Amino acid sequence: MSLINTQVQPFKTQAFHNGKFIEVTEQSLKGKWSVLIFMPAAFTFNCPTEVEDAADNYAKFKDMGTEVYIVTTDTHFSHKVWHETSPAVGKAKFPLVGDPTHTLTRMFGVHIDAEGLALRGTFVINPDGIIKTVEIHDNAIARDVKETLRKVQAAQYVAKNPGQVCPAKWQEGAKTLTPSLDLVGKI
Repeated sequence: MSLINTQVQPFKTQAFHNGKFIEVTEQSLKGKWSVLIFMPAAFTFNCPTEVEDAADNYAKFKDMGTEVYIVTTDTHFSHKVWHETSPAVGKAKFPLVGDPTHTLTRMFGVHIDAEGLALRGTFVINPDGIIKTVEIHDNAIARDVKETLRKVQAAQYVAKNPGQVCPAKWQEGAKTLTPSLDLVGKI
């Protein structure tokens, strides 16, 4: 069953964020756009490259009223040490969320039972806590956060402009489409 257009279910966990431990719940995702970026584990070789990519683009997310959450199956304690010891992860100004109970990885369908780790999953969630995009990768394939930024922009655009759709490779400011019978077979 797809998670698209479903409500994020209740959860409660801990995160390391800007030098402090904080609680993160489904309510934390409400009232703003959110991006959850699941990664297998802290202290790996590929995950820091993705954290750094998100950190390098974090100001753009903030300008769009969007919070980023990095989620691994580690604890918030591990995330504190990861942040302090990895130059790439040390750039993160967003919450590094621990999911040692695997509640979130199972809820979002990215849990690898045999390994106790997460697949690389990216989820865009609207201010009402509704999942609008889902992307799940094999762990050998890291993501490019610029595509996530584009997806957030598209999701925000269609939320503000009901009846419009964003075509392939749509970028902010580009033309959108109004679905109609007149377009069928014409594009």
